[in-house]
Amino acid sequence: MTREKNTMEKLVEELQYQVPLKDTTDPGDLVIMLRENDDGRVSMVYARIMGFDRDLSKRDEWWHVHFVFLEVPPLPRTIILQTAHFTGKEIFTMGGRKVFIKAVNFAVFSEEKGPEPVRDDRVEKNEPPKPGRPALTLIKSE
Repeated sequence: MTREKNTMEKLVEELQYQVPLKDTTDPGDLVIMLRENDDGRVSMVYARIMGFDRDLSKRDEWWHVHFVFLEVPPLPRTIILQTAHFTGKEIFTMGGRKVFIKAVNFAVFSEEKGPEPVRDDRVEKNEPPKPGRPALTLIKSE
């Protein structure tokens, strides 16, 4: 008899194909969090990892994970989690609801090459843009 996957497991499996994910989570990383709602649906949010502090009051390896959820306004929160929880190694429960957290691998996107940025001397001279030229230009750092 095979066990049918629940909604959260199906979404996590699909997410692996839709979003490039990392196996590790470091300060500064953006993570995607899937959280089961009361009605069984799953909501998704992004958050930035601001840092980690070891929870010395617990025997096992638990961490105070400092997030800023990317909402309006941004919402800072600290959640006590095990490493497997914030690295996407397992789906866990928080307040009786299933949760999945994993870092997004944005390095994949830097491999895509776009047009070379153009240095525009008008930026330094503080001149207004001319018709047909963009008002903002990217300046390539050396």
